[in-house]
Amino acid sequence: MSHVIAHEAQRGKRASPRFAGALCACALSLTFAFGAGTASAQSPNAFGKPSADVPFPSDNIDSFRFTRPIGWKDQTRSEVLARHGIAATSQPASTAAALEILQNGGNAIDAAVAAAAVQAVTEPNSTGLGGDLFAIVWSERHKKLFGLMSSGWAPAGWSLEYFASRGLTSIPQNIHSAVVPGGVSGWFALLDRFGSKHPKEVFEPARRLAHWGWPVHERMANSFPSRWQDPDSAALYQPGGVNPPLYSVFKNPGLAKAFKLLQTEGRDAFYKGKIAEAMVRKNQALGGVMTLEDLAEYQSEWVEPISTTYHGYEIHQLPPPTQGWAALEMLNILEVCVPKLGFNLAELGHKDPMFWHLMIEAKKLAYSDLLAYNADPKFADVPLDQLLSKQYAEEKLCPLIDPNQARPADILGHLGAGTVYLATADRWGNMVSLVNSVFSGFGSGVTIPEYGFQFANRGQGFVLTPGHPNVPEGRKRPFITIIAGFITQKGRPIMAFGNMGGGTQPQAHVQHVVNMIDLGMNVQATTDVARFDHSQGADRTALDEYLFDAVGPALMAKGHNIVPANGHAGGYQGIYFERNFNLNPIGSNNFQSPVHGVYRAGSDPRKDGHAAGW
Repeated sequence: MSHVIAHEAQRGKRASPRFAGALCACALSLTFAFGAGTASAQSPNAFGKPSADVPFPSDNIDSFRFTRPIGWKDQTRSEVLARHGIAATSQPASTAAALEILQNGGNAIDAAVAAAAVQAVTEPNSTGLGGDLFAIVWSERHKKLFGLMSSGWAPAGWSLEYFASRGLTSIPQNIHSAVVPGGVSGWFALLDRFGSKHPKEVFEPARRLAHWGWPVHERMANSFPSRWQDPDSAALYQPGGVNPPLYSVFKNPGLAKAFKLLQTEGRDAFYKGKIAEAMVRKNQALGGVMTLEDLAEYQSEWVEPISTTYHGYEIHQLPPPTQGWAALEMLNILEVCVPKLGFNLAELGHKDPMFWHLMIEAKKLAYSDLLAYNADPKFADVPLDQLLSKQYAEEKLCPLIDPNQARPADILGHLGAGTVYLATADRWGNMVSLVNSVFSGFGSGVTIPEYGFQFANRGQGFVLTPGHPNVPEGRKRPFITIIAGFITQKGRPIMAFGNMGGGTQPQAHVQHVVNMIDLGMNVQATTDVARFDHSQGADRTALDEYLFDAVGPALMAKGHNIVPANGHAGGYQGIYFERNFNLNPIGSNNFQSPVHGVYRAGSDPRKDGHAAGW
């Protein structure tokens, strides 16, 4: 550049504006380099560093999005491919923990638990020791799927009268929404049945991070509330009266102590030992009725996943009280009703407003059934045989869809958010689809001070309408939003996938299935495209901003309540398995041999995480 500028000057010509700018920049850099003067960065937030007046510098970037040299130009990154082990999570340290376990000889189950434990440290707004867990596990040794339900139940003292006597007409986000935590029980249930590593090794990455501290990512830094009702929560998350800023290091010594107890004393430390005593002490101090018996008698439950077929694939979810069956009903509606109406989703595609109209109408019908029937099947009859039949979709639901006009949702209801989802797979062919949650942001907001975690507010999944199948009762599990998905074909594993985000989850699962099966998207592309997110409470549909610009007016003309949104619709992770037995000798006993095929993984850029493998 200096040669060009010198040449222009030598010819006696005035430097062009482009070169004049270069000359200015060059002079500044030379001045700085040789110490002839002082200079400061032109941006007050050089290298994206936050300042008091600009806590999130990336908000001010004014530029253009890059395009990829191959494939779909707006895909954020390539799929991650691996053969020895792979993980996709919403937090980098979680993915790293999974790989650490896999590379040290652990299997996909060990890795999934290690990753979930780390997220309890680094994403306390979404998950933690006070939350719940569901998982679908493909066991290559058994050649089948196993379902784990580990959602907490209500304290024995809960009833409609419990809430009425406290003057409550709805369940608040405080101690009166805290059910018995099920997630820790789920971790040990997974390790006991399928794990190969000792809890000491599995929980060590989480313990280290809690002890030494973890760097606060952008999404997490933006998730801390400005104030806390619970003094113990304020003391934990606002030391010095301020939230942990972006790029700071946050330590949680109480949580490190909790993980140390899980490493040395196992599950009993949480449900019968010191942690149980601390939970009951805090709960009852705030007017709750949780007892040591409520904790000691809790157990996770192994169940058969439920499923439907969609265009030659089997789509699997877990049974009630999860909302996963709404995704299956929605897929039935799309498979049966769309052709009856004279349309084909693959031919319509994302740029046609009719595609989104049909998807949204199917969602509203499925969620109306969900809100009407979903409850703990140990306390209420949930008629899944009827609701998940293709005949029910054809005879009862197809006639309700008008291709020219949006139909108001039959049953309204708000489903909160606050979840992490992850997937793992190993060199032996095992795959795990796992979801952990404290429900709303930071759960109940009530912290157990000795051990640095919050009770979930999952009790808000109950309703206080007498006669409803989902009213609170002692030892009953509430309606629970978190779901884990899995796809098989002819009984063989195809994909572990999920999408967190409260009521977003079933409708997002369906969008991924349609994207990949009907529209041919790969495992990463499906999360990079725009999504819709219909709120059953407000009967309003949010569309990613660019999608809103393209199809929003046409959908509003059909009667939809449509709004633009950014960064909505939760966060997805997925691992797909390309099986190929020709890659290695069948029956190889070499411990280091890779799987008979290739794993393909994707991760949502709406979150902080990524997929990784080797």
